[in-house]
Amino acid sequence: MPHAIWSGTVSFGLVSIPVSLYAAEQTRELTFHLLDGRDMAKVRQKRVNEVTGEEVPWEEVVKGYELEDGSWVVVTDDDFRAADVEATQTIDILGAVEADAIGPEWFVKPYHLVPMKPGRKAYALLRDTLAETGRLAVARIVIRARQRLAALVPAGDTLVLEILRWPHELRQPTGLELPIAGEEIATSAEREMARTLVESMFVDWDPDAYADTYHDALLALISRKASEGEVSTPPEARGPEFEGEIIDMTELLRKSIERVASRA
Repeated sequence: MPHAIWSGTVSFGLVSIPVSLYAAEQTRELTFHLLDGRDMAKVRQKRVNEVTGEEVPWEEVVKGYELEDGSWVVVTDDDFRAADVEATQTIDILGAVEADAIGPEWFVKPYHLVPMKPGRKAYALLRDTLAETGRLAVARIVIRARQRLAALVPAGDTLVLEILRWPHELRQPTGLELPIAGEEIATSAEREMARTLVESMFVDWDPDAYADTYHDALLALISRKASEGEVSTPPEARGPEFEGEIIDMTELLRKSIERVASRA
């Protein structure tokens, strides 16, 4: 069962549509670990206290904002929610634009927007109206303590919430040596041949017709190396005293003596 990463309402004029947000992408990336080439042991990263050098457990890690004087203000999950309760619980529709008005460079990540039972009718109304009018709804949403610009895109039975980039997150192509759009650099014969070629390549969009051939080839290579015995066995995991830490034996002995003395 998919897990909702966010729940709240879509503010559609005076209509509130209770919805949940679900991830709409999945990755097939192969996972690789960093290893010590000498013995094939995993190279691990730790959360280390920069003052004591000790590892910090996850449950002790907090978020802090640094002030100009170098001091810190700790901000909790409750603080993030309390900063603006309405913003964290509402997808606020700001307007509706033509479906082709937002270029591909603006889109970041898709989510499935799913109505809760009381909002099914209003959800269908919003989805179908956007589809019939050829519009996308531009909205704001707060996800994981960050406000994001978004677009609600009708896609069949679904409303897809596409996270968009803010204007300051996009670099303009200023200074790049690009041919001017519409400038007639090619001859009319060349343009006609190019148009004929593109027309001859036309196909209906079928995403199942495409495959990640690099992923498959890399996985096949790994399988071949494994079948041919090119496998390295890592050493057995050892205790923390063998993880590269410098042990102060004198200090350990001193503490041991103090502990025994305290029991006398």
